[in-house]
Amino acid sequence: MAPQRMGSVAALWRHPIKSHGREALDGVTLTKGQTMPWDRRWAVTHDRSRDRDGWDVCRNFMIGAITPGLAGLCARLDTATATVTLSHVDLGDLTFRPDASDDIARFLEWVAPLTGDGPQPQSIVSAGDRGMTDSDFPSLSLMSTASHAAVADACGGALEQTRWRGNVWLDGFAAWDEFNWYGRSLRIGDVVLDIGDPIERCAHTRANPVTGQRDLDTVAVLRDRFGHTDFGVYATVAQGGTIALGDTAEVI
Repeated sequence: MAPQRMGSVAALWRHPIKSHGREALDGVTLTKGQTMPWDRRWAVTHDRSRDRDGWDVCRNFMIGAITPGLAGLCARLDTATATVTLSHVDLGDLTFRPDASDDIARFLEWVAPLTGDGPQPQSIVSAGDRGMTDSDFPSLSLMSTASHAAVADACGGALEQTRWRGNVWLDGFAAWDEFNWYGRSLRIGDVVLDIGDPIERCAHTRANPVTGQRDLDTVAVLRDRFGHTDFGVYATVAQGGTIALGDTAEVI
């Protein structure tokens, strides 16, 4: 039987501050050659960060792979004022402007209980429209609900989709079929996304996205049950436009 080439958009997420919360969206307008708007626009430096402008590799910032407590954060962004509200089950809410020095000081005090004995947060930097994606090019991440269900089954129960920190979730495709899309494109309305490499996973996905506690070795499950440590694929915006929940997605 030929692989299913039609599906739909099941969820859309952005992460205004790298590794510091996620926000569900109903729709988003994408621009050719750019990341999802406001996704990973900011990142939090730590006491071991090197001083460098613009994009840098993930280890230069506070990340959930090293500081799992960050996984329990949720975010809401007011794009008109560039104001972020972070929420945590134990810390409550903090509303602040990541570009304002006085607000950064409040953020550093608020987030401190989540950092443990590892790297300590120092400041916030911006990558602008480039975004602090894990890739060295402006990318989005595509995730499959069927692949997630396969991993959840291998884990023996429920598994939160938010562990994977994806941008665009797709329904209706066969599990792991996205790994066969390399070099092809995905059309969603007027938008065309060029499909790239699978995304290699790290220890961030071991942390529960509600509690911030490491409770499941997802990387080991991927390796032992599926023979790889990848989940999702990178994509670049070849043609811009607006996408929304429920839109048809077609591999072309």
